Amino acid sequence: MARDDNRRGRDRDETPEFQDRLVAINRVSKTVKGGKRFGFAALVVVGDQKGRVGYGKGKAKEVPEAIRKATEQAKRQMIRVPLREGRTLHHDVNGRHGAGKVVMRTAPQGTGIIAGGPMRAVFEMLGVQDVVSKSIGSANPYNMIRATMNGLTKEASPRSVAQRRGKKVSDILPKEEA
Repeated sequence: MARDDNRRGRDRDETPEFQDRLVAINRVSKTVKGGKRFGFAALVVVGDQKGRVGYGKGKAKEVPEAIRKATEQAKRQMIRVPLREGRTLHHDVNGRHGAGKVVMRTAPQGTGIIAGGPMRAVFEMLGVQDVVSKSIGSANPYNMIRATMNGLTKEASPRSVAQRRGKKVSDILPKEEA
C-alpha cells in the first residue's frame, strides 16, 4: 500500500521541467453577517518551454493555496503547439474569446517577444523566442489568455497539414527562390 502511494506522489511531484508564471492575483470579498470575508483568485500559466503550455485558475482563502490550485489545473490542461525551428510560430494566427481578440504573427530571428503582459507569459512558458502579437479589445487577463490559447490551438505544422492532405511536406511549403 505504501509503495503505491509513493508512486503516485512521485508522478505528481517529479515534474521540475515545467515552469510557471503568475499572471494575475485578484482579491475578492464576500460580505457576511459579521463583516467581509476575503479570498484570492490566481491565474497561472505553466509550460515546459519546448512547445507545451497550459493555464489554470485557482481560488482560496490564502494566496499560496490559490496559486497551488491554479498551477495544478494548468498542468492538467496543457496543449502542445508546433513551433518552427523551436523559436517562432509556423504561420500567422488569430484567436478570440469573448471580447478579447489577439493577433499573433511569425517573426524573423532576433525579434524577441513583442506582446502584452498575459500574452507574454504564455509565449515565454511555451518557449517562443520571436513573435509579434497584439491584443485587440479586452484587457482582461483571463480573456487575453483564453484568446491566446484559442489561437495557438489553431496552429498547424507543415508536417501535420501534409499528413492530413496525404501529400509530402515539400509539396506544401512554398518554393524558396535563391
